[in-house]
Amino acid sequence: MTTAHAPAPGGSVAAGADAPTTSFDPDIAWAINPRVAVRPEPFGALLYHFGTRKLSFLKNLVIVEVVRSLHEHPSANAAIDTAGINADSRAQYLSALDALARSEMIVPAATRSAT
Repeated sequence: MTTAHAPAPGGSVAAGADAPTTSFDPDIAWAINPRVAVRPEPFGALLYHFGTRKLSFLKNLVIVEVVRSLHEHPSANAAIDTAGINADSRAQYLSALDALARSEMIVPAATRSAT
C-alpha cells in the first residue's frame, strides 16, 4: 500500500511521515488532499504532495481503489467494506490509510471542501 514504519499490505509511506499531523479516524469521511497528484503505475500508484513534496507509493491495486474512492463514502471504513477487504486484512489497510493521513496525502472530507 504505502511505505511507512509499520508494515502495510504492499508497501509504506515515504520519508517524512514520522510526525503525525492529522489524526486518522476511520469512522469519518476522507478524500485525497487537493494538493496531491495520483499517478497510476503497474504496481499501484505514486502520490505526490505539491505542498510538502512528499512522495508515497501505493503498492497494490486494492489500496489504490480504496484511496481513489474515499470521497464517495461516508467513512474510510465504508470504503474498505466496499472494496471487499476481509477482516484479516482490514487492520493493515487502516494502518496504510493512517500513514497517508499523517503524511497529509488524505484529509478529512470536511477539510478538503474547505480548501
